[in-house]
Amino acid sequence: MGRVTSRRRVIRIRDGAAGSRPDTLVTEEPMEIRLNGKPLAITMRTPGDDFALAAGFLVSEGVLATADELSHIVYCAGATEDGSNTYNVVDVRLAPGVPLPDIALERNVYTTSSCGLCGKASLDAVRTTARHPVSDGPSPMRLTAELLAGLPGRLREAQRVFDRTGGLHGAALFTADGELLDVREDVGRHNAVDKIIGRALQQGRLPLSGTVLLVSGRASFELAQKAVMAGIPVLAAVSAPSSLAVDLAAETGLTLIGFLRGASMNVYAGEERVVLGGGVEGGGR
Repeated sequence: MGRVTSRRRVIRIRDGAAGSRPDTLVTEEPMEIRLNGKPLAITMRTPGDDFALAAGFLVSEGVLATADELSHIVYCAGATEDGSNTYNVVDVRLAPGVPLPDIALERNVYTTSSCGLCGKASLDAVRTTARHPVSDGPSPMRLTAELLAGLPGRLREAQRVFDRTGGLHGAALFTADGELLDVREDVGRHNAVDKIIGRALQQGRLPLSGTVLLVSGRASFELAQKAVMAGIPVLAAVSAPSSLAVDLAAETGLTLIGFLRGASMNVYAGEERVVLGGGVEGGGR
C-alpha cells in the first residue's frame, strides 16, 4: 500500500551547522481488529502484513491455533463517516463451527504484563490456553553458541525498512540449523512477532516446532507468551528478559536467551537446548 514510510521536513544540525532536509520516517497508524464483526482491539502498527498481524494476534489470544479455524480476513469498507476505506480496520471471520470466545475476560487475564494482575494468574492463563506444546520437532534441538551469535547480524541485514528509518523493531524466525525462514518489521515489537506467527498460521505451518524466534529488543512476558502459544521452543533477544518471561519459560519448557550480542549471551531457561562452553550440554531447566 506504500504506507510503510513517510517523508517529513527536519532541521539537521551537524557540527554546529543547521540545514533543512527531508527525512524518512516509519509510518505509525492505528489498526482496529474486529472478530466476526465485533470490535476486539486496537494496536498501533506499521501498515503492511495487516492480515498476518491480526491472525497472529488471535493466535496469541488463544482464539486461533490452526489454519482451518480461520475463514477469511478483510478490510472493512465504510470505516469512516463518509464511507471511505482507511485500510485501518480489519475483520477476522472464524470458520463455521469455531466457537467465539469471551475475549473480554481472556484479555483481562493474561495479555498485558502491565495489567496489574499477579504473575501466577498470568502464567496459569497461558498454560490453560496454549493449544500447541513447545516442541523440538522430530529430534532434540542442540544450538551452538556460534550459531546463536550469528543470528542478530542476519536479522539486522534483513531489516530493509530499518536501514531507511532507524525506527523499527525486527523479529526473525530461524530453523535449528540457522536457516532464515521469515523476517518482519514493525514500529511495535509485539506486532513484528504477531506478523511472523500470523503468516505461519495462514500458511498452515503452526505449531512452529523446532524453530528459533529472535527479537531485536527485550524479551517481555508478552513475547514469551506469543512464542509459547505458537509452539516455538526457543526465544532469543538482544536485550534483557523480564522476570515473568523467565518464569513462563521455565514453566512451559521454552528456552529463553537474553543479551545475545556477539559471542556473549545469557541463558535464562531451557539450557538443555544450548551447547555450553567446553562442549558440555545443559541438563534440566
